Amino acid sequence: MSEDGVAVSCPYCGEPVEVFVEADVSGEMVQDCEVCCNPWRMRVRREAGGTRVEVDRLDD
Repeated sequence: MSEDGVAVSCPYCGEPVEVFVEADVSGEMVQDCEVCCNPWRMRVRREAGGTRVEVDRLDD
């Protein structure tokens, strides 16, 4: 099973982080920032052009 690496910025500390999403994963999940350890809400969408990942603060 392959993984897609996607660059995102933490909505808390602003640091760039690369997240890896397995090819069969889509939907919404919670993941902690590798830098500041705050939890994000992560949305994964599969589109014709590839994988789209959006992150925002869990407390919003």
